[in-house]
Amino acid sequence: MNFLQRASEDIQCVMERDPAASSRLTVLLCYPGIYALWAHRFQHWLWCRNLKLTARVLSQVTRFWTGIEIHPGARLGHRLIIDHGMGVVIGETAIVGDDVTLYQGVTLGGTGKDKGKRHPTLRDGVFVGNNANVLGNITIGENSRVGAGSVVLRDVPPDSTVVGVPAHIIYQGGKRVLITDPHDVKDPLSDIIIALSDELKKLRARVERLDGQLQTATLGEPENAFSVEEEERAQYRDEQFQRSDYVSMGEAI
Repeated sequence: MNFLQRASEDIQCVMERDPAASSRLTVLLCYPGIYALWAHRFQHWLWCRNLKLTARVLSQVTRFWTGIEIHPGARLGHRLIIDHGMGVVIGETAIVGDDVTLYQGVTLGGTGKDKGKRHPTLRDGVFVGNNANVLGNITIGENSRVGAGSVVLRDVPPDSTVVGVPAHIIYQGGKRVLITDPHDVKDPLSDIIIALSDELKKLRARVERLDGQLQTATLGEPENAFSVEEEERAQYRDEQFQRSDYVSMGEAI
């Protein structure tokens, strides 16, 4: 597929997937993501032919004009949409599949100073919301969605939706995923949550044990002190009636 065919395909996919695209001319004149993609293809061609300095310089020029920074070494698939685009960063070893959508502020970045593959891989059909960060040599599975503002630090299975900082799965295969184990919450405060959960279990067990001891201690005891007194009084009357020398009221003396 030559450059003109790829360019036409890029414009057509924007028309199909972006409701704000009113015409092909609008896409051609007003979508910086299109320019960044076209420039990257030439820069990647230079990079693969070991003209790396030239490719890097041209990528910085593209960054200045579009606000989108794509390293010439990144591998981008067909029908990629970079919507709005300002602040998008795609690292050197990132791999982006076909039919992917990236919104403004998305970072496909690396972590640490490791050599080799240190940027993420996005499979076909992935959607990444604005200001999301996908960091490290991880893989986002096919047709998965990353919520806006999320920070993804580990692999995401296909057909999943992840949100949060750090991101966790809330939908998978069209079904809601509920987190029942605090260990599954990969949050900086997860250790505190786990400690509180353990403490709550201990307190609950202690309350149940004390409640059982209290019931055992009170088992067989009268419920009311007045009832004890009444029982003693009734017993005393019975004993008095049974005595032969007992004189009832009204009898002659």
